[in-house]
Amino acid sequence: MIIRNFTKFAFIAIFALSINAEYKLGKDYRLVDNPLPVKKDGIVEVTESFWYGCFACNNFEPVINNWAAQQGSDVKFRKMPVSWGSVHRLHASLYYTIESLNLDKSTHAAVFTTMHKEGNMLQTEKRVQDFLSKFGIAPEISKQYLNSFTIKQKINRDAKQAKQLLITATPMIVVDGTYIIEAKGSYSQMLDVVDFLVELQRPNS
Repeated sequence: MIIRNFTKFAFIAIFALSINAEYKLGKDYRLVDNPLPVKKDGIVEVTESFWYGCFACNNFEPVINNWAAQQGSDVKFRKMPVSWGSVHRLHASLYYTIESLNLDKSTHAAVFTTMHKEGNMLQTEKRVQDFLSKFGIAPEISKQYLNSFTIKQKINRDAKQAKQLLITATPMIVVDGTYIIEAKGSYSQMLDVVDFLVELQRPNS
């Protein structure tokens, strides 16, 4: 019985190693040259860089949200909207306005629907205000939030981090400010690599 159990555990260990061996640095993920500082508190931070107007991000949204909902308390997931141009920056302001107003999480899905199914890309502040009015936010309130100093600070912080991380596309995922995963294969494969790196970053790994 002892020999049989040992053989079983040995097989599981070898199988796990073979899976992990599939993920190669430089092939499936890359190391950040200048990593972001992270808290040494046992929490692994996973960050998705995204843009509402990105077709791939629209498809990835339900997948990454489902993944995030399954994570334990030792994984912190956050989204980081890119702000490469003026429209990106407007949409980043929209993201943080939704967060600051504590609107339901489904509001983010509504943004994607408005852009990718209804064809309204929300390219002006007026259109963004009209969108938010559907959720009971008066134009003067949305204008105040969209242009607030606090939200501008968050966007500037994200822009600085994106530059440091060399974020060049969306979606991209950053694990603990150290590893970058690009959407090269399927979304499930992308998240398998994320799971691998999260496990690698756990304190007891």
